[in-house]
Amino acid sequence: MRILITGISGFVGSNLAPYLSEQHTVYGLDIVAPEMPGVERIFSWEDCFSDRLPQVDAIVHLAGIAHATGRPRDAAAYFKVNRDLTVRIFDYFRTHDVAKFIFFSTVKAVAEVVPDVLTEEAEPAPEGPYGESKLAAERYILGCLREDPTGFEGRGVYIFRPCMIHGPGNKGNLNLVYRVVSRGIPWPLGAFDNRRTFTSVENICFAVSGVLTGNVASGIYNMADDEALSTNEVIAVIGNVLGRRIPVWNVPRRLVSGAARVGGWLHLPLNPERLRKLTENYIASNAKIKAALGVAKMPVRARDGLVHTLACFKKGKGGTECRQS
Repeated sequence: MRILITGISGFVGSNLAPYLSEQHTVYGLDIVAPEMPGVERIFSWEDCFSDRLPQVDAIVHLAGIAHATGRPRDAAAYFKVNRDLTVRIFDYFRTHDVAKFIFFSTVKAVAEVVPDVLTEEAEPAPEGPYGESKLAAERYILGCLREDPTGFEGRGVYIFRPCMIHGPGNKGNLNLVYRVVSRGIPWPLGAFDNRRTFTSVENICFAVSGVLTGNVASGIYNMADDEALSTNEVIAVIGNVLGRRIPVWNVPRRLVSGAARVGGWLHLPLNPERLRKLTENYIASNAKIKAALGVAKMPVRARDGLVHTLACFKKGKGGTECRQS
């Protein structure tokens, strides 16, 4: 199979490309066009929508602006990339002889806060430009499917909604937490008792491969590990990887929230948005994707995936050189 991955040099793309290239021919599309092991060629956006792009069997659309937890971006930037670029890529797909299309959205296109367990049937109500722009892209794709169902007969269109993804090359909140506690700084959020679902990038790769090569119905699929973990459990896993006990302080919530507000004013690492992401309850069901792939459980357990990610942090490695075989 010939596969085009947009945003191939990003976190997910740099893990997905070598995984797929073991059995398929992989091309990339990105802002820059570096060489990557196993990738046939990486095209720049200047090549996009031209006759320079090769004929492919599938497109995996990863390119987008991620959720900002530091200095906020202009809302228009989210829509320009997450919605408008997706529209252009999907239009290319539907006007060319390409069999399958996977769009990476996010659970944040549905909800910022999850009181129970998030399923694909939940009515979307995103908050903020990140989730709103991803939902706008989803709605464009779904609208095209409704308006021209015969035009997509025999073709697969998939919307993946991953929870917080972790793995080699991760530079998000998990990396920040690791850097803090690895320096011997006590973890101050022990008073927050939460549970959340993560997504191992290895499970992402498994699901993408299964959808591309299997007979999977088009639709929306949550992407998540099987188990939910609390942030305090993650801290304990970090301690195991480092080989030492991490001190956990039960600082009163009100005091921590006040410090986060100050951090937001001063653009410090701990701000209200990052505090919420570290301490919120956010559990998503992955039952639908497992049923579609015909598996009882995902190949990588949440704890095992976290251990691998954290071991890569410890070694100072990221990307494909620390990828699991």
